Amino acid sequence: MAATGLDGRGVAAAVGAYSIWGLFPAFWPLLAPAVPVEVLAHRIAWAAVLMAVVFTLVRGWGELGSLRPRGWAMVAAAGVLITVNWGFYIYAVFAGHVVEAALGYFISPLVSVLLGVVVLRERLRPVQWVAVGLAAVAVLVIAVENGRPPWLALTLACSFGLYGLIKSTVPLTATASLTAEGLVLGPVALGVIAWFELTGTGTMTDFGGGHLSLLLLAGPVTAVPLLLYGVAARRVPLSTIGVLMYINPTLQFLWGVLVLREVMEPTRWIGFVLVWAALAVFTADLIRTSRADRRAARLAPVA
Repeated sequence: MAATGLDGRGVAAAVGAYSIWGLFPAFWPLLAPAVPVEVLAHRIAWAAVLMAVVFTLVRGWGELGSLRPRGWAMVAAAGVLITVNWGFYIYAVFAGHVVEAALGYFISPLVSVLLGVVVLRERLRPVQWVAVGLAAVAVLVIAVENGRPPWLALTLACSFGLYGLIKSTVPLTATASLTAEGLVLGPVALGVIAWFELTGTGTMTDFGGGHLSLLLLAGPVTAVPLLLYGVAARRVPLSTIGVLMYINPTLQFLWGVLVLREVMEPTRWIGFVLVWAALAVFTADLIRTSRADRRAARLAPVA
């Protein structure tokens, strides 16, 4: 059952998850000279190993045993989408496009809303249409400034939105679902790591224990915020989660602008201001609706 009030541990878990995600631009470059594909493989492989250990400790394997073939197909599809998302994000960090990556995660909630309309035939409230419209104008403004659409941001937003949509159809707890994805993706990732090492292009064994430790650390760095988010989702109202989630792209944006000194042309600033306006409208509507739903639930007669 969704939480109906603020829970201190839940809020702390959410803040922890989003803060770790927001600081990813500081971590992934530490894994150089590994290239993005190798980093991605290590991230998937060691996260899968860690989740298998966690799942064994909590004795959760029986939950996966009841998953039907269609469920496994959905898990595989979700795994492909999160691989695309992680891969493009790591590339963005290595290529110095952290601000554009942040844009992708800023507009991701609005992409999820659109997917609800297109795929699930949901109806948007007028205020939600205003938010989506502002985001569309922002993307157009940034496209004009760049001379092309912000493909990287759109890929991140769409892959993550589709990932969330498919995850919602998988009848598993958050921990079980993440473990299942590891079972699907882990062997492939280990194969990629082996290929890098056998061809002499890998960095796992040639750059000392410090580098090896960082590669292995990619697993916990990936799994821990996902586990924290799973805790928060069970304890914190959706409206609160919706506000706290902007910690992630905000930290990424600040890192890109203040630390990496990525160029922010006036037109790009206008685009980001429009995105922030869209998110303000969207979040205000989310909070208002959530409060109205809780009020109605309190006033409803008990059966």
